[in-house]
Amino acid sequence: MPHSDHSFDAVIIGAGAAGLFCAAQAGQRGLKVLLIDHADKVAEKIRISGGGRCNFTNRDLDPAAPHKYFVGQNPQFCRSALSRYTPGDFIALLQKHGIAFHEKHKGQLFADRSAEDIIAMLLAECAAGGVERWQPCNVKKIAFLAPSPGFDCPGSYQIDTARGLVQARSLVIATGGLSIPKIGATDFGYRLAEQFGVPLVERRPGLVPLTFDGDAWQPYAQLAGLALPVRISTGSKKAHMAFDEDLLFTHRGLSGPGVLQISSYWQEGTPVAINLAPGVPLAEALPRAKARSRKLIANELATLVPSRLADTWAQRDTEWQRPVNEASDKALARLAEQLARWELTPTGTEGYRKAEVTLGGVDTRALSQQTMESRSQPGLYFIGEVVDVTGWLGGYNFQWAWSSAYACAQALPAAVA
Repeated sequence: MPHSDHSFDAVIIGAGAAGLFCAAQAGQRGLKVLLIDHADKVAEKIRISGGGRCNFTNRDLDPAAPHKYFVGQNPQFCRSALSRYTPGDFIALLQKHGIAFHEKHKGQLFADRSAEDIIAMLLAECAAGGVERWQPCNVKKIAFLAPSPGFDCPGSYQIDTARGLVQARSLVIATGGLSIPKIGATDFGYRLAEQFGVPLVERRPGLVPLTFDGDAWQPYAQLAGLALPVRISTGSKKAHMAFDEDLLFTHRGLSGPGVLQISSYWQEGTPVAINLAPGVPLAEALPRAKARSRKLIANELATLVPSRLADTWAQRDTEWQRPVNEASDKALARLAEQLARWELTPTGTEGYRKAEVTLGGVDTRALSQQTMESRSQPGLYFIGEVVDVTGWLGGYNFQWAWSSAYACAQALPAAVA
């Protein structure tokens, strides 16, 4: 398709992490690229992530073992992209732009100053590639123009936008998921997939706080604001998953890194198990306290776990509301066991309003893992969160955005002269 003012090698819809990076990489390959987004600002998810400092990747990610950090029907799908654009590659890009960063823990890397530095870098990379950006600009309709019979040329996409009609050989969907609608999340990418017959995996909120029945949760609502390290798990046998992270009590349920992590594995109607005192030898410490102390059980327990938790926990059983030297061995053993394995079944989640990501999306079986192109619809690509690839908390989802965008950008063909 020869170039005109209204024709491009590629139109990319979605100016988030994946869309910006793909546009920059494709533009720097010499392609004529148009980037479209319906929102006023670019990359709002980058802007608000990591407390405003953007956890942009994870140094510990092993591209050869994506199943360790990613959830989906086929986590191995992302191995090819992750191995071709690694955390080290993105770190090198930051260093090239002079952006200082630091590691918090478990390989999580954050910008020292602000997430705005990451956004400015991506925009500078787009400018270096001559990317044209229309924002805000709504997309009204998309049609595929099949190649004419007898002509050896590919089809193209006609995109009807609020700024007029454009045509492109390739169309890249980088519209993200349904999480955090207040910053502009929509189902556009999923509707577009359905329009072109690309199958979807059922969507649900991921990396999201868990909620519990109001009356049943009432005894624990007073713990809102309390954070502590825990071991949290769910599932059984091959489906078992556990994390050692912090937990945060809320008025409606549980949040914090550990809960967000386990939420991506939790299935509705099943319990989660929480060790509220990992590494604390409760089963030995409580009998020792019985032998030497006349303090209330709650007071002795407060030397082992946070005092607010100790007070609330002791209220659960009348046998725990007495001096420790008057408690039966069985009562103390039960107390230690229940703190080490608190099993409870969430009634739901806080939903997309507070979810950091969307689980599910475009079925990876419908895409090429080398290029991100649809197997059934030529010239149509899906990258980033819209795909059924969801990473752990800790920079993994941004790395998937960079890696899938890079794989796609390297595969986009230039115009046919």
